[in-house]
Amino acid sequence: MAEVSAAPPVPEIRTVGVDGMLISFGSRLSEPANRAALAFRAALARESWDGVEEVSTSLVSAYVRFDLRHLDHAALRARLEGLLAQRDWYAAALPGQRRLWRIPAVFGTELAPQLPQAAAAAGMSEAEAVASLSAARVRVQTIGFAPGQPYLGELPEAWDIPRQTQLTTRIPEGALAVAIRQLVLFSVAAPTGWMHAGQTAVRLFRPDAEEPFRLRPGDEVQFTPVTPEELQGLRRDPLGGAKAEALI
Repeated sequence: MAEVSAAPPVPEIRTVGVDGMLISFGSRLSEPANRAALAFRAALARESWDGVEEVSTSLVSAYVRFDLRHLDHAALRARLEGLLAQRDWYAAALPGQRRLWRIPAVFGTELAPQLPQAAAAAGMSEAEAVASLSAARVRVQTIGFAPGQPYLGELPEAWDIPRQTQLTTRIPEGALAVAIRQLVLFSVAAPTGWMHAGQTAVRLFRPDAEEPFRLRPGDEVQFTPVTPEELQGLRRDPLGGAKAEALI
C-alpha cells in the first residue's frame, strides 16, 4: 500500500506588536516550510504594497512591518490572505538571484576541536564526518542571532545531534558549528552550545559595505576541506577563499 504523505499545515497569520504581522508555514523547521517562507517573502517584496516598510524571514515564517498611517491591520491581513491563496507556497520555486558559495574550511585539528565529539554523536569516524559535512550542499535557511550569521541546512539525518548541555565560552569568527541537522557559520565571536567542527576565514559581516551581509537567505553553501596552512594563507583575503556562482 502506498505511503500517504501528510498534508502541509495551513499558513497562519498573526499580529506581532503594534505594526507587524507574521505569516508562519509550520511550527517546526522542514524543507517545505522554509521554502514557503523564502518564496512568500520574495513575493511580498515584489508586491511593494504602500505602507509596508520591511519584509524578512525566519526559519519557517515571513515577517511584515508596516506603517499604520498607510495600512490598518484588517486591510493588511486581507491582502496577505489573498496572496496566500494564489498558490501552493510549499511547492513554490525558491527566489531568484540565489548563489552557490564554495567556502574553504578546516575540519578538526586545534582550529575546530570539537569535530571528534560531533562525529561520535553522529555515529561516524572523523574521516566519515568530514566527508559527510563537505559533501552536503546546504541552504541559507535564515540569517539570525548575530549580524549576517547564517543557519544552514538540512544535513543528513545522522546529524540530528543535540546541542551541548553547557556553553562553550567563546567560538571565533568564521567558526562552523553543528547540531540538530544544521550548521551555523559564525559571523562574530560568541559563546555557543553548538559543536565547533570546522573553521573558515570568511568575513560574513561588513558593516561599512553597501550590502553588509555576505550571504542571503536562499543561497546555497558547500564547504571545501583545506589544511590549516592553506587556511592561514586565505586569511589575507576578506572572502577567505570563498567563491560564488549564480544559481539558475
